[in-house]
Amino acid sequence: MAKIALLGAAGAIGKSIAQALNAAEKPYRVIGRSEEPLRRTFGSDPLADVKIWSLDDGLSVRQALAGIETAIYLIGVNYWQFELHPQLMRKILALAQLAGVKRMLLIGTVYPYGLPQTNPVTEDHPRNALTFKGKMRKEQEDILFAAHQPGKLQACELRLPDFYGPNVDKSFLWGAFVAARKGGRAQLVGPIDTPHQFVFVPDVGPIVCRLLDTDAAWGHAWNFAGSGIATQRELVTKIFAAAGTPMRTMVAGKTMLRMMGLFSPLMREMVEMHYLQTTPVLMDDSRLVKLLGGVKRTSYDEGIRLTLEAMPAD
Repeated sequence: MAKIALLGAAGAIGKSIAQALNAAEKPYRVIGRSEEPLRRTFGSDPLADVKIWSLDDGLSVRQALAGIETAIYLIGVNYWQFELHPQLMRKILALAQLAGVKRMLLIGTVYPYGLPQTNPVTEDHPRNALTFKGKMRKEQEDILFAAHQPGKLQACELRLPDFYGPNVDKSFLWGAFVAARKGGRAQLVGPIDTPHQFVFVPDVGPIVCRLLDTDAAWGHAWNFAGSGIATQRELVTKIFAAAGTPMRTMVAGKTMLRMMGLFSPLMREMVEMHYLQTTPVLMDDSRLVKLLGGVKRTSYDEGIRLTLEAMPAD
């Protein structure tokens, strides 16, 4: 019987964690609002148990969590609805405790750190979120860790930088992969010459699985810095070179994002977080490395190759 549940599992990170659990031969449950995409993604895995819930129905949430000891929180919201992050965490956390869940691990982000006061940023860096989105993510974290109490519920968080990988179409780099494979001009959010960190999504699942089995991880938040520091220009150059196509780019800065935001809610909301393009948060994950005795990082060259190989030839 599954003792581990992935809450909001249909995204790229959820798939990575599910693959790692499968590799470890650990049964798991995937929980979401729509059955069809969960069945399509996880239905062929005999270790996966699919459950559906309605977040407006507390009973259905408790039933979906019945028998679960560890919940991995992956629930996403629209980029223009970040006020839902703390609301959903508060609701689901309370219902999870009623259902008997003993541990909850949150997949987090750099947003709560705000502007970096030092680089690299360790877990001790002040969380001075300066944007609405950062404040909502910080509140989400605070709600979770306020509930941490050994013997009742234990909390943990893994903070990630931006990500990329096979079929990860919500990455800043995805437009470059599409343009390199199919032709055209890569649409990028600039500036593209500032240092940045990206995590190769398949690297996340194994780390999460190891955190689940590490008692010392609980009660703390951990940084994972991904595959290293590089600029978008460096990575896009690698992408086009690996695809064997001439590099063509179009870079949108903050002013262009504002203009595009007149027609796109997503572009409009990206303006608020643009400081991460000019003053990036570069994470130090030496504590995570020490805790786990080392972590696997796929090189950018290898990650780019695997991402391109996963794309259809046409």
